Amino acid sequence: MSAKHNPNLELTLPIHVANLVCVRAGKAMPFTREQMSAIDKKPIDAPVAVNFMGLTTDEQADRKHHGGPLKAVHQLPIATYDKINAEFDLKVRVGTLGENLTTEAVNGLPEMDGSTVCIGDIYQYGENKINGEDSVQLRIVQPRRPCYKINDQIGQFTKVPNIASWVSKQGISGWYFQVVRDGVINADLPVYLIERPYPFSTLETLWQLSNSKEKFDADMIEPWLEIECLEESWKKVLAKKIRKG
Repeated sequence: MSAKHNPNLELTLPIHVANLVCVRAGKAMPFTREQMSAIDKKPIDAPVAVNFMGLTTDEQADRKHHGGPLKAVHQLPIATYDKINAEFDLKVRVGTLGENLTTEAVNGLPEMDGSTVCIGDIYQYGENKINGEDSVQLRIVQPRRPCYKINDQIGQFTKVPNIASWVSKQGISGWYFQVVRDGVINADLPVYLIERPYPFSTLETLWQLSNSKEKFDADMIEPWLEIECLEESWKKVLAKKIRKG
């Protein structure tokens, strides 16, 4: 397996790649299995502060598996909903799966998705200053791993089993950001790609390597292990894919 050549990854930076069309946050509410969850996110109309833990108005009920500096902000392509709805004949609405940010491509560029974003990318949401406050800068550090809560969130209404497994195999669950610069964020901001240190490291390729039953030569895997910002559990998965001998 080799990474597909994608000319859209060879960009002169910084570049305006998208517009932010919606910012969402959630409150912990009673969920299935007698648990709490904030997976259902609602649009925020006013600017919101973002710090190293994410949007200050956003909550995570399960702090062991959600939230924290390496899962501070979640972005998900709208196309994920289109694919789920087409595959399972559903009408799942945007915001149901816990994402904070939704973007729309500009200038003829492709949408931000697993084939066009890379581990280590830094995106700036807005100009340098927004009403006197710094704009937010976010770094992609890992894909989102779909969990049973996606099954419960959708399945409790549709009775469709194990959508999370299908989403994982498709590699369409979006990604988590680490906050590089605190600031404020709101809808209708331009989104700039300002750094791309690892243009080989698309999320699509990471999912392909992680999900593969094959083993790979060390020179295929080792560049990933050298990505300082890649969350450690993904490195452990990749390290096991190295062919021995």
